[in-house]
Amino acid sequence: MLKYKRFTELSTTELYQIIALRELVFVVEQNCPYLDCDGKDPDSEHLWLEKDGKIAAYTRLVPPQHINQFWSIGRVVVNPEFRGLGLGKEIMNASIAKLKENHGVQHIQISAQVYLLKFYNDLGFKEIGAIYLEDDIPHIKMIYGN
Repeated sequence: MLKYKRFTELSTTELYQIIALRELVFVVEQNCPYLDCDGKDPDSEHLWLEKDGKIAAYTRLVPPQHINQFWSIGRVVVNPEFRGLGLGKEIMNASIAKLKENHGVQHIQISAQVYLLKFYNDLGFKEIGAIYLEDDIPHIKMIYGN
């Protein structure tokens, strides 16, 4: 089931589950200590797929004032329990559609981990600029739209 909420609409349980999943994957699994609570969540929109009462996949839709002139999709994560089911593609397509529907977005910028380049290319994102390190992980900026 697809769920979409603004920060103020999230229950404390939902927020806890979101942060727990992000920490599980980005901090523990990827062995990358970083500050997850970066001040962007309160202004962002949150989209997730729920399966068996758990968050199976999640994205954070960040408005332009936080990153650049475009909306951004970040914190893209699939719960390890639900990998291999195509949920990454499903949550990204839902995120793109939600930004177009709610905000008339033409362009979306992301900071993609380089190893996921083909995944994002297949969704319509194109690389811009050079590879850079973000939290010691190679990333590249990508843009969606004409």
